[in-house]
Amino acid sequence: MSPATMTNDLIYVYCLTNSPPELHENMEFKGLKSHSFGDFHVVIKYVAESEFSEENLKQNLSDPEWKESNASNHVEVIKMLMNENTVIPFRFGTIFNEVESLKKFITDYSDSLLENFHHIGGREEWGVKVFYDRKLLSNQIDELSEETAALEKQIMASSPGKAFLLKRKKSELVENEMDRICKNYGQNYFDEFKKLSISTYLNNLLPKEFTGREDTMILNAAFLVNKSNANDFINTVDALRKKDGNSGFFIETKGPEPPFSFVNLKENQ
Repeated sequence: MSPATMTNDLIYVYCLTNSPPELHENMEFKGLKSHSFGDFHVVIKYVAESEFSEENLKQNLSDPEWKESNASNHVEVIKMLMNENTVIPFRFGTIFNEVESLKKFITDYSDSLLENFHHIGGREEWGVKVFYDRKLLSNQIDELSEETAALEKQIMASSPGKAFLLKRKKSELVENEMDRICKNYGQNYFDEFKKLSISTYLNNLLPKEFTGREDTMILNAAFLVNKSNANDFINTVDALRKKDGNSGFFIETKGPEPPFSFVNLKENQ
């Protein structure tokens, strides 16, 4: 009989590692255990059904405070293990009923797990979000757009009546040019970071009510970066921040993070 059955606990999975993990005796690792299945090592914790059964977990996930605390702990545990191991992170809230079902999962996905370990080994995920301040960009528009700059010259050289009509035309042009410039900047940022990456992943752009910011998101992406290139990646971010900050573009990074975006598991054929 497995420990999970004996204690009526469920198996909460954090991640797989490519070598036996050292679970240090400190608060972060309290209660963590490691199960080895051949070349795969699974970091788990036994948790109570009263909190993590399918129904109770669904209910707890509706509590923002519970979700934030537990999801944060999930990621922090994986990040600590990343210091000494290559890890395949599992999504927050991954539960197995018993060791045998976990073993079957690993057996059924063993080929894909090996491929993923090979792909992410020696690499780390960096998240990049880029935002723009429409007011700041509008103030700089004549420096960034030849068309609006040329139209501004016409306005300055025109009679009051003609200038009035040209200003209305410019207002429409400015809106179109800002949209064009933002798309170009978003693509250029993506291309710059892609040069320093092994793989990329584009996420959906988030509306302001989700970001809690007044400015608008134009890029939301993840990049898988060789650890040896991490400093170059960070330096590129810093250089672009200095270059474009006054024009209204702001870069937000998060990393190194567990490579959630670059794990793709498929059942053995």
